[in-house]
Parts: sequence; C-alpha cells; structure tokens
Amino acid sequence: MTTKILVIEDNEQNRYLVTYLLEANGYKVATAKDGYEGIDLANSLLPGLILLDIQLPGMDGYLVARELRQNPALDDVPIVAITSYAMVGDRERVLATGCNGYIEKPINPDTFLAEVESHLPADTTTTGDSS
Repeated sequence: MTTKILVIEDNEQNRYLVTYLLEANGYKVATAKDGYEGIDLANSLLPGLILLDIQLPGMDGYLVARELRQNPALDDVPIVAITSYAMVGDRERVLATGCNGYIEKPINPDTFLAEVESHLPADTTTTGDSS
C-alpha cells in the first residue's frame, strides 16, 4: 500500500520540490497551499504523514498543528514541521504544538527522504533493503 503524504506549503517552489522528491520515491502526495485547505484535506484524506510549513498565510503552522490534533482520527498521523525557523527554542515550540518532528529549510534533497521516512512506520516506507 502506498503511503499518502499531505504537504501543507504555501511556497510553490518548495511544494514542487517536496512533491517531486516524494513521488519519485513512490509516495502518493496531496498538497495544500494554506492551513485551512490543509486541515480540510487532512480530515478527508487521513494521510499517513503530514509535512507542515510553519510560515503559512492566514493561519500559521502552529495553529494548524493544534487544529489537526483536535481530530481523533489523526491521532496516529505524524506531523513533521518543515521550517526555516532555526533559532534556539524553535524546535521545542514546534514540538509543543503537536508536531512529531522538525526538518529545517532549505531542505537537503540528499537527506530529505531519510528524514521523512524516519517518521513513518518501517512497513510503510518505500525505500531500504528488503532482504
């Protein structure tokens, strides 16, 4: 079964890069351009993972994460923040809102997939040695 990943990202170039890297490695990707659309998609799709930008227009990623954590159907869905916030305390603030992980921007295409897959159960990843 292919893991569905929801990417909530307002920047078109970042959304394209993340989507490309994930789809090239066998993941099914849905995208949202803002928090409101992201919450609606998360609630209807019930993805296996949510990648969440923190600097979103209208409703920032902190509020989006809190809203997503209000839906019991999403309790087991990892939320990973992808953000340029890299100051002391930013990681802790992200995790305190209900996110399970944190990836700094700009993402490194060489390590991004491994960082994402570290938040998925081992039986849902598409890469790795199967022997």
